[in-house]
Amino acid sequence: MASLELPKEFLAHVKAVKAKRAKTVIDHILEHGSITTEDLRMRYGYADPRRALQDVRDQGIPLERFKVKGADGRSIGAHRFDTSRVTNQTRLGGRKAFAKVTRQALLARDGLRCAICGLEYEARYLQVDHCVPYAVAGDTLTDDLDQLMLVCGSCNRGKSWSCEHCINLLKMKNIEVCQTCYWASPRNYVHIALAHIRRIDLGWKGDEIKVYERLKEASKKRGLPIQDVLKQILKDSIK
Repeated sequence: MASLELPKEFLAHVKAVKAKRAKTVIDHILEHGSITTEDLRMRYGYADPRRALQDVRDQGIPLERFKVKGADGRSIGAHRFDTSRVTNQTRLGGRKAFAKVTRQALLARDGLRCAICGLEYEARYLQVDHCVPYAVAGDTLTDDLDQLMLVCGSCNRGKSWSCEHCINLLKMKNIEVCQTCYWASPRNYVHIALAHIRRIDLGWKGDEIKVYERLKEASKKRGLPIQDVLKQILKDSIK
């Protein structure tokens, strides 16, 4: 890809990325214009190309997916920089380095729990994240604690994917819509990326795993997913 086609700020941002997996994807796209899942598997040895691509998105670099023909003639996925979203941004998102005092204040406020799944983690596994993405909030975004949350890596990736495919981020850019979304306010929300859905993220750790195993056994006996068994238990308990 002719690097000159990219905005200078964006080009400087992508070239500054040092994380190995993300840099591998970025350098390939800069040289060839795009990268395929076949490239990631065969050339770079990544068994799960999605993780490498997500690493790039986690740096605030938008990608768009399209189809090409692989070596065997079959259709495969390919990715390139989403320049339509690049040119509309005056500042790039991604995981910025928050001040240590900000992180400590969040840990003091929220403890060692992910704001989304509610599981406890060691502090080093929790990431500081803006509740509302910059692509929506723009320059109104600050590092005030009421605009920040602590999330685990898994939930952060899920949030990124959902937000990047939400019509509000892509077109409407209504801050209030984001603020009432599950991903920004998991304890008090009215929609999930504009869909009429309610969800609970649950996890079991330590001695709690015994309870999960009992649920798993009950699900096997009933021939139902664990989620359906749990829903039925909750329904019966609150009649």
